[in-house]
Amino acid sequence: MRLVSAILAGLIFGAGIAISGMINPAKVLNFFDIAGHWDPSLGFVMAGALAVTALGYRLVLARPAPLLAKRFDLPARGAIDARLIAGAVLFGAGWAMAGFCPGGSIPAIGLLRAEPAVFVISMLAGMALARRIAPTAQGAARA
Repeated sequence: MRLVSAILAGLIFGAGIAISGMINPAKVLNFFDIAGHWDPSLGFVMAGALAVTALGYRLVLARPAPLLAKRFDLPARGAIDARLIAGAVLFGAGWAMAGFCPGGSIPAIGLLRAEPAVFVISMLAGMALARRIAPTAQGAARA
């Protein structure tokens, strides 16, 4: 049942990304082009997603446990540190350069174009590299 619910949630998310046009890198890049052909629609998509998420968290976290798990698995750390800021900067820079974010790149693969596939492969390579570097960075920070 957990797998079915995960697949269903992914399909709904992918459909929302596709319907909103966020699998089109030109639409995303135009959001970042404030001095040119600015398209504010991505901001409206984000605001809508934030509103739904805020309401969803309030409803779900009011329950004693999730429907398909024994407990909620929430992040223990809430600190804003250099690693979080660096990751956010890299995420935003990659998004602004490529026109894809991780959530939009996966459904965009369905367009059968090379760009989203190259982005996803690059993203996975970056994640693998970060996993190799992160233990060294954490160890150096503790020393």
